[in-house]
Amino acid sequence: MDMQTLQKDMISAMKARDKARKDAISSLISAVKKTAIDEGCRDNIQPELVDCVILKELKSVKEQVDSCPADRTELKAEYENRFQVISEYAPRLLSAEEVKAIITEKFADVLASKNKGQIMKAVMGELKGKADGKVINQVVGELL
Repeated sequence: MDMQTLQKDMISAMKARDKARKDAISSLISAVKKTAIDEGCRDNIQPELVDCVILKELKSVKEQVDSCPADRTELKAEYENRFQVISEYAPRLLSAEEVKAIITEKFADVLASKNKGQIMKAVMGELKGKADGKVINQVVGELL
C-alpha cells in the first residue's frame, strides 16, 4: 500500500460525505506520517513502512473491538467499522505453509544452528510485515 492511495481514498470518502470512513483512513495516514517522521524518512515513505503501520493499527483496533463493553453498542459499532475499513488496506499475510517454505529454503544455515533466538532474529528481519509473528514463531518451533 502506498500513501497516495490512502490520500486519494480519503478524498473520495470526504466527497462521498462518509465521515466514518474518512476518519478511519485519516487515522491511518496520521499514524504512517508519525512513524515516517520517527524513522527519519518523512519525504520518502516506502510501501513496506505503510504496510507495517497498517498491520499495527489493525491490531490496535481489533483490541479496541475485543475490549469494548457489550453495553456500549454505539462505540463498538464505530470500532468495528474502523476495523473493516483498515482491513481493506491490510496486506495479505503469508500462511504457515508459505512461511515454512521460506524458512527452510532461505534460512537453512541458521536453522541448522538450532538456536531459536538467532533463527527468529534472521527470519523476522526478512518476514516482518509479510507474516504474523505468532505464525513465524509457531513454524520455527515446529522446525526445531
